[in-house]
Amino acid sequence: MNKPQKKGVFYWLLYFALSLIILIIWESFDRAGKLKPYTMPSLEKLFDTTVEYAKNGQLLTNIGVSVSLVLEGFFLALVTALIIGMLISLFPKFDTFTDLIIQILKPIPPIAWIPLAILWFGIGQESKIFIIFIGAVFPIFLNTVDGVKTIDPKYFELAKVYEIPKSELIKNIIIPGALPSIMTGIRLGVGNAWVSVVAAEMIGATKGVGYMLSNGRSLSRPDIVILGMLLVGVFGKIMDDILRLLRKKVITWL
Repeated sequence: MNKPQKKGVFYWLLYFALSLIILIIWESFDRAGKLKPYTMPSLEKLFDTTVEYAKNGQLLTNIGVSVSLVLEGFFLALVTALIIGMLISLFPKFDTFTDLIIQILKPIPPIAWIPLAILWFGIGQESKIFIIFIGAVFPIFLNTVDGVKTIDPKYFELAKVYEIPKSELIKNIIIPGALPSIMTGIRLGVGNAWVSVVAAEMIGATKGVGYMLSNGRSLSRPDIVILGMLLVGVFGKIMDDILRLLRKKVITWL
């Protein structure tokens, strides 16, 4: 296996170039008096708001609440998606039994579940975890099923001939063969989990990044709104980077 090449200075300059260009344009518009404080904050105002939220503890509190919800909903979705995905892949009758309901539920966006989630679970953490679960479960499930279907059928024929137990088949053939697709589904699931937590926290919440967005809108504070958006983007990227590193460690044959 080829060793990954080290990324040089030019790579990192190119990597951060667009972000730097955006910041320069942003600051230029502010200095030219083109930014209206009630629609778009200056970089200085955004920095001051970040420092303010960090000092009074709201930044860490909101981040902690949202990350905790995302992880809970995501891991619940991961376990459910893997189990159902494996059952559908291994048992055609179970696939037929569940297909109609899954195909009906799949296109429904997580935000459409919010009214029912509130009716079922109230406005507490359970309803938010449920919304995150709904957002994350289908990408993982679909990629799990697709990953299993891409495995060469000859492996299943050999397993049947040699009467290999289902547990050994899953452990030694199905999971390694479907793992690249499953990891793709997990990354998509994490992204959807962040989208879902923001939507869930904007309704009936007093903490979290989604609450920051809703509160910033109510106060006509675009600096708070943009800070919340940046937090979602940054922590979503961090989690995605962790998953990419994990993928490289686990899937060594690609």
